[in-house]
Amino acid sequence: MSALELRVPPPVVALVAAGLMALAARFAPGFVFDVPGGAVLAAAVAAAGLAFDAAALVAFVRARTTINPTKPGSTSSIVTGGVYRVTRNPMYVGLVLVLAGFALYLGNALGFLTLPAVVLYLGRFQIGPEERVLAAKFGAAYDDYRSRVRRWL
Repeated sequence: MSALELRVPPPVVALVAAGLMALAARFAPGFVFDVPGGAVLAAAVAAAGLAFDAAALVAFVRARTTINPTKPGSTSSIVTGGVYRVTRNPMYVGLVLVLAGFALYLGNALGFLTLPAVVLYLGRFQIGPEERVLAAKFGAAYDDYRSRVRRWL
């Protein structure tokens, strides 16, 4: 297990990424671009991300299981309904969509470089360790779910 596994809560990762995006927008004006209707598009992408997050949270509350991403061992059940039929990680999909909306809003190409970094970080230090814990805890039931539903989209 790496020192970073399950240590940095994903919202903190998102805030760091958003900060880097804002710094890029401020200090690298040569990478600015304009998208017609960009603000509306940015809001729509971010809203889609928030919808993913809200749907995932509602599903977890209904299942009476933890939403704490640093303690996957506290999970009491596998949530497979609702948005979890589309992706095993709707909260992380939502987080990335909100960041993509912010990048569009800022209109700086360098800001988009943080998106694959966030996806890679989450995959390695959050999702991978979560999946190991869930597979150990729920066995074949989790393996079956994992074989039917994609990690992202």
